[in-house]
Amino acid sequence: MSESVNIAHRLKQMAKLCPDQKAIIEPIKSDRHGNVVYRELTFRELDDITDRIAAGLLERGFQTGMKLVLFVPFGIDFVSLTFALFKAGAVAVLIDPGMGRTNIFRCLEEVKPDGFVAVPIVHFVRLLNRRKFPNAKFNISASRWMPGVVGKLRELKSTNTSHFRPAQSQKQDLAAIIFTSGSTGPPKGVAYEHGMFDAQVGMIQSYYGIESGEVDLPGFPLFGLFNAAMGVTTVIPDMDPTKPAEVNPRKIIRAIEDQGVTQAFGSPAFWNRVGRYCVENDVTLPTLNRALSAGGPVPTHVLKRMQQVLTKDGADLFTPYGATESLPVASIGGAEVLHRTASQTSQGAGTCVGKCFPNVDVKIIEITDGPINSIADASELPVGEIGEIIVRSPSVTREYFQRPEATQLAKISDGNRFWHRIGDVGYFDNEQQLWFCGRKAHIVEVQGERLFSVRCEAIYNEHPKIYRCALVGIGDKPNQRPAIVAEPESGNFPESEVEEKALRAELLAMGAANPLTEQIHDILFHRSLPVDTRHNVKINREALAIWAAPKLTH
Repeated sequence: MSESVNIAHRLKQMAKLCPDQKAIIEPIKSDRHGNVVYRELTFRELDDITDRIAAGLLERGFQTGMKLVLFVPFGIDFVSLTFALFKAGAVAVLIDPGMGRTNIFRCLEEVKPDGFVAVPIVHFVRLLNRRKFPNAKFNISASRWMPGVVGKLRELKSTNTSHFRPAQSQKQDLAAIIFTSGSTGPPKGVAYEHGMFDAQVGMIQSYYGIESGEVDLPGFPLFGLFNAAMGVTTVIPDMDPTKPAEVNPRKIIRAIEDQGVTQAFGSPAFWNRVGRYCVENDVTLPTLNRALSAGGPVPTHVLKRMQQVLTKDGADLFTPYGATESLPVASIGGAEVLHRTASQTSQGAGTCVGKCFPNVDVKIIEITDGPINSIADASELPVGEIGEIIVRSPSVTREYFQRPEATQLAKISDGNRFWHRIGDVGYFDNEQQLWFCGRKAHIVEVQGERLFSVRCEAIYNEHPKIYRCALVGIGDKPNQRPAIVAEPESGNFPESEVEEKALRAELLAMGAANPLTEQIHDILFHRSLPVDTRHNVKINREALAIWAAPKLTH
């Protein structure tokens, strides 16, 4: 029989190697002097609690393979419950609460969960909509008793573990269903196997040199789970993880200083807020070995500020490139971007995402909308030519849960292996650096010629009054009308017709001077571009195109 692979095994190993090291540190309140009071758990305690919870699930009738929806806030209980579910042999269903009520219900109905592990308000909603979830019989309350629950978290934590044995799952056993943000379509459940999680953790830890004993502040809950598997202390940030663009920088800085944080992860919107505050208030973060950012390209202005903030020798802001279905793929540091690639980006070359991780294969193929059944049917493009990015690695997921059509569109067979179509377009340069040019769905076609979003937008983003902008296409391909929707920096929105006309003229002149954008003759202004709910950085160009259409056709 093959060796058991379960991401929770890594937690047990850490509990043996560093039992008294803090595993999770969570802010719970401020005392009368304004000092933050933290709740702490060591690796030994975390391993013990997760054993007890898993044993309690089994005592109450849990069956291996049950799909349980986890809806609790990011904190000690979230991490504990996730690893307990893995130990019990459950399939953890993780849904971003920021995706909206309609999408959440659609995702839940698609999964057909066997139960919910959730806070009382979620159970209340479940009871009101019980007909939508007929299989949800195994329910656990994270706090007080609710109708229809078989146990409370507090009760599970006191379970005797003398006869408990963690599930002996295999490499290809389903571990979790994680719903993507749906930034370019309805959210889809990504099926994660235990072997994929295990490979993902190993690749990230090795590439960045993350050592057991480090302290991480993750602005995205999934990275908190990685930490427990790496022997890294997790400091729960005092923030709403669904709204990184609204994070309070003072709270983040205080946590970093209080706990000696050596690594922090956040979306570009997160670091934009933190970096701006630090520079404006002459604050540095000397304990950080590295900062990480994902979810979208990190703007040059954010990288420049973080170079001032990260003062430790060798510290940098790194951008791991990938997707929920295929992380990690490539990576680049902020210093390299600023010194080598930023000038090219500003002229429309795209965003350099660096070199690929070891054991990660990437190809650039001809852009195709329909399914590709075999890698033999894909046309690989030469260096420098823009095409569709596909990836193959041990951490790439093989399917979407209960979505055979979406799986067929996203996967390419290659013997007994497969490639994932990320949905991005880009190219390799002569040094095997990967460049990102935008989403395939966001290509605008003008008289049959393709305009790529990230390349075009960079031209206008160079204007000092522009925070960010989006390329949209009005009408049907291949004869769309291209337009740029620009969001000015705070305090620079044109409030009069004269100001608007002047700023538009400046942007049109910038566009006309570059062959990539010379066909764009329409500029619209928007106070706050719509973005995704997970990272607050992926611009919803589909919604913007609908918003822009009537303004350009009258």
